[in-house]
Amino acid sequence: MDHKTSAIILAGGKGTRIGGDTPKQYLNIGGYPLIYYSLKAFSDSPVDEIILVCGKGDADYCSSEIVDKYGFNKVRSIVTGGSERYHSVYNGLEAIRRISGEDNGVPCDYVFIHDGARPFVDDDIIMRAYNAAVEYGAAVVALPASDTVKVSDDNGFAAQTLPRSRVWLMQTPQVFDFDEIYDSYSRLAESEAELSDKGVVVTDDAMVLELFSDKKVRFVEGSRRNIKVTTPEDLELVNYYLAREVV
Repeated sequence: MDHKTSAIILAGGKGTRIGGDTPKQYLNIGGYPLIYYSLKAFSDSPVDEIILVCGKGDADYCSSEIVDKYGFNKVRSIVTGGSERYHSVYNGLEAIRRISGEDNGVPCDYVFIHDGARPFVDDDIIMRAYNAAVEYGAAVVALPASDTVKVSDDNGFAAQTLPRSRVWLMQTPQVFDFDEIYDSYSRLAESEAELSDKGVVVTDDAMVLELFSDKKVRFVEGSRRNIKVTTPEDLELVNYYLAREVV
């Protein structure tokens, strides 16, 4: 990579839909905690540094039992997330700004934001997303919809059928010019109460850029293997994939 890059890996959720007392990012999958796989993918990639965002009270555990244990030397900081995903991302962005100051003001050019519960991100996806972000300023990994997508009315009846050829299903990583996404997240922090009053729910990072800038976000085709682990059925699929590859 020709630019300084950082990756924010989010691992602060509770994973309540998985069940059990252990947050899903720490579940033992194939002999490693689930978060290991995302950290390894970015550690093995050309990305310069990693910010790991964990749940409240988990920083020491992540440091000793994951980062140090598996030698993830690119992890420059472990920070605590917030009550919502976008709070966690903003904390990660603030950590990157702090690190840039520590590095004699060397700025981050592009930042990857990735859900740690997507264990099958790979170098091809990372590089495709990076190259698109360099060309267009913002890029998100996504899949073209293969099913028909309908919009319901308030009573649960079909109201509209969307043209499938224009529908994409979002994945991560999502990659942005650092200054632009930081500015958008800063404006989100200032407008959070107002957006909440309007019923606006922020569901991904591209949406933040769309709300607070005129920047267009480029789609980059991802992979059907790049799933987000959310349900017990997802764990079965992860184990199926892992059984067929050498990690």
